[in-house]
Amino acid sequence: MFWISEAHAMASPPGSESNPYGTVIMLVLMFGIFYFLLIRPQQKRAKEHKQLVDALKVGDTVVTAGGIHGKVAGLQDDIITLEIATGVKIKINRSSIVSAEAS
Repeated sequence: MFWISEAHAMASPPGSESNPYGTVIMLVLMFGIFYFLLIRPQQKRAKEHKQLVDALKVGDTVVTAGGIHGKVAGLQDDIITLEIATGVKIKINRSSIVSAEAS
């Protein structure tokens, strides 16, 4: 019985009503914050990575997502041949390139 009176005391008075648009405004505000803090930066990074991968050419020095450093020896559609030591070449996916430096 003690808690019922506290809950009743916390409720709004019968004559006062809350703004019906308050919930909608809060949802829009939350989505805006979510967009500018999470979605937009991720899209920007994805766009920059695509430009980096598309601009690769033979002779560029690159680093893969696995930490392998090498020089681009050949380019195909989605596969890059990477020379990691003299005479040692490996094939990797274009998407695994994380940074590049033009030669």
